[in-house]
Amino acid sequence: MWLRDARTNPIPEFAPCPQVRPCRRMTVATTYRPCEVKPPMKYRFYYTGIRVRNLKRSLAFYTKAFGMRVVNRGTMPHGGQYVQLEGTGSRQRLELNWYPPGTRFYSPYRKGEEIDHLAFVVDDAEKAYHELIRKGAKPAVPPKKAEGTEIYVKDPDGIWIELLD
Repeated sequence: MWLRDARTNPIPEFAPCPQVRPCRRMTVATTYRPCEVKPPMKYRFYYTGIRVRNLKRSLAFYTKAFGMRVVNRGTMPHGGQYVQLEGTGSRQRLELNWYPPGTRFYSPYRKGEEIDHLAFVVDDAEKAYHELIRKGAKPAVPPKKAEGTEIYVKDPDGIWIELLD
């Protein structure tokens, strides 16, 4: 379907952009145009990381008790270790994180405080960081200070949220 502007030239028909408000001087050609509003950032939940006091013991528990399997493991730049586990029939991951005393991520164990962080996959981690700060998140590890792709914000309760792209 084609519309015609004030000079009767054919123009493609587009749905009205919600950001455009018609005024008396606007013609059909200026009122209807492709919408330039960008879609919101998509956040895909990826995993939950929990702090553990004994990595070997926790790994044995989650693999034996829940039948989870190891899908990734490694050592962090500050000396900590992590193991990512996946359960049967789920793509969600559980990350077990152990931090050595004296590192910035280490904290004394307090019962009920085991949650370490949540992680979301986004199209652009730096853009998502700034968007979340505008929406009330608190800075944790800003993009310019990040090691590799580590970018974090904190939720209102102080839980760290990692942004991955």
